[in-house]
Amino acid sequence: MDYDQLASFLEVAKLQSFSRAAEKIYRTQPAISAQVRLLEQECGERLFDRSGKKVLLTPAGEILHRYAQRIIELHKEALQAVAELNQTARGKLYIGANEATCLYVLPKTFARFKQQYPLVQISIYRNFSHKILQKVQEGAVELGIVTLPQNANNTEVIPLFRDEMQVVVPSNHPLAKNRSVTVEEVANYPLIMPKTGRTRVVLDRLLRDFRHHVQVSMELASVETIKKFVGAGLGISLISRAYAQAEVTAGLLKLIPLEGLKLYRELGLVYRRDRYLSLPAKVFIEVVRESARASEAAPAPASTTKTRSIR
Repeated sequence: MDYDQLASFLEVAKLQSFSRAAEKIYRTQPAISAQVRLLEQECGERLFDRSGKKVLLTPAGEILHRYAQRIIELHKEALQAVAELNQTARGKLYIGANEATCLYVLPKTFARFKQQYPLVQISIYRNFSHKILQKVQEGAVELGIVTLPQNANNTEVIPLFRDEMQVVVPSNHPLAKNRSVTVEEVANYPLIMPKTGRTRVVLDRLLRDFRHHVQVSMELASVETIKKFVGAGLGISLISRAYAQAEVTAGLLKLIPLEGLKLYRELGLVYRRDRYLSLPAKVFIEVVRESARASEAAPAPASTTKTRSIR
C-alpha cells in the first residue's frame, strides 16, 4: 500500500469511474485498475462494486477511504511542515468570524498581525458562530472566532474578547436619564432583538418571566442594523458596549447597565487540535495569545454585581 495507490483509489471513489479518474491524474485506465487491484489483494476485500453504471465503494472500501484521506492529508502536512522550517510566514490565512467581530474586535488584532507579518493575506468567512464552527470542523477555515462557550471536544479555545452587554436606547428615550434599568423596565418597551444566535437565546431567557407582555418590535440579523433602528426610535435592545461606543460618543444612543446583573459576551479563537496548522495560522494564534496575556495583566474593576456570560 503506497501513496500513489491510495491517491488513485481516492480519485476513483470521488469520480465513481476508473476512466475519468485516469484522465484526471494523467494515467491509463489499466494502470489505475492495477493499483486498485493491488490494494484489494493487500486488504483481502473488494473495495469497489463495479456491477452498475457507476463504480461505488463497498463497505470495506468505505473504511479504507476514511484512512486514505487521513494518510494523504498527513503527507501534505508533513511536506508543508518541512517547507515552513525557518521560513517567514506568508500565503493566505482563512478565518471565520461574524460581522460584529470583524467590525469591532478584529481590526486592532489584524493591524498588529499585519505589522508583524505583512506577507500573509487574510481571507474572512463571515457567518454565525455555529456555521463558523462547522467550517472549522470541516477544515474549510483554519481558525474561527465564535461566541463562547462552545462544546466541540476536538477544538482548542483561546479567549479573545469579553465585554459587558447593556441596554441601548435613543438619546431622547425616557430611560436615557436612568443610571441603571431593571429587566422589568426593559420588558415594558418595544424590543429590537437579534434574529438568531446565542445572544438571542440569552435574552429570551432573561425576559422569560415577562414573556406575556414582552413586545418584540423587530428581529434583525446585524448589530449595525439594530443600532440604526434603535436610533430611529423603533425599539430598544441589548448589545455589547464596545459595539455602540461611536454612537454614544456622537450623542445618538445611550448605554444603560442592567440593575443588579451583568451580562457578558465572550468570544474565543477556535481551531482543530488534531489538524496541522499552517505557519500563518500558528503566528496568528501567537498574536492572539499575546493580546490575551496583555488583557489579563490589566487590572479589572471590583464589582459585587451578579455576573452572567452568554451561554
